[in-house]
Amino acid sequence: MIDWPRHVKNIQRLLREFPVVLVVGARQVGKTTLAQQIGKLSDRGVHSFDLESEVDARRLADPELSLRPLRGLVILDEVQHQPDLFRTLRVLADRPRKPARFLVLGSAAPELLRQSAETLAGRVAHYEVPGISLTEVGYEALDKLWLRGGLPKSLTARSHSASYRWRTEFVRTFRQRDLPQLGISVPAPTLDRFWAMLSHYHAQIWNGSELGRAFGVSHQSVRRYLEALEGTYMVRALRPWHASIKKRQVKSPKEYFRDTGILHSYLNVATFHDLERHPKIGASWEGFVI
Repeated sequence: MIDWPRHVKNIQRLLREFPVVLVVGARQVGKTTLAQQIGKLSDRGVHSFDLESEVDARRLADPELSLRPLRGLVILDEVQHQPDLFRTLRVLADRPRKPARFLVLGSAAPELLRQSAETLAGRVAHYEVPGISLTEVGYEALDKLWLRGGLPKSLTARSHSASYRWRTEFVRTFRQRDLPQLGISVPAPTLDRFWAMLSHYHAQIWNGSELGRAFGVSHQSVRRYLEALEGTYMVRALRPWHASIKKRQVKSPKEYFRDTGILHSYLNVATFHDLERHPKIGASWEGFVI
């Protein structure tokens, strides 16, 4: 298990300042492990709910009745499965003396969670977990981190081939199960083809019209596919910036896979030998550094 003292310290500070802290990040990025580490350090009671568990989902059938008596730290994992909870959290966050603090974990951007911003404004702090970085593993693991990416199970796999297989299955499950649960209705085969094509546009300026023509759909459709991947922390948009307003400004962003391990799974890169020979090695390194 990877220890993340920097993230633990930052989230503990936010919990002292806000009644609700929403921790977001990609699936399997380590949010649950991080919450468990914070819970072990709490000097008050800790109550955990996993909303992917049918048992815990039933316990929260009437969320205000279940959560109001609790004191200390309350952890709500995978909140995207029950976004109506944010209404209840608003009520509980406004109680005097704040008998409980809520650590809420989600695998989608707040915009996809729909209700956090509008019902918890002024009561919630957002914190993004980006995955394992060199700060946690040290520079001696740089090449391994670049090849496998920062998802803990990929990075700590027993071999490069095991890591590659894990990432391949992760992407398959993500397309088929996780995205539909967020209300994103892109067919899994369609998204797979788009994601594979996007891997060859990694670190390039976004051109929806060009990609749409190559993909055989409208630029509005490919924009919708891209927004789905951005909203679930699979892809990052680097917005353009210019110091001189007299120069012609490029308004389109550059698009990057957030995790180089996922990028390499789509590029069929399983080993350093594959990576060294691949024409996208420079783009892969650029995304890794950014």
